[in-house]
Amino acid sequence: MGWQKRSGYTRRALVETAISRFKRVIGDVLRSRTDRRRATETAIAIHALNRMLELGCPKSVGIA
Repeated sequence: MGWQKRSGYTRRALVETAISRFKRVIGDVLRSRTDRRRATETAIAIHALNRMLELGCPKSVGIA
């Protein structure tokens, strides 16, 4: 566990998981040709992915 903290492995694994999720849901290619449009396309895709993740997370409510 110590080597994971020293090397930043945990953060890297989280980033790789996020990129994998993005590619699986949105796709692994950008369809736009200009950089500005690619940035917009990426922002829209990330917003959609975050919204899907938000809808899939349960809301916990304390009782008692």
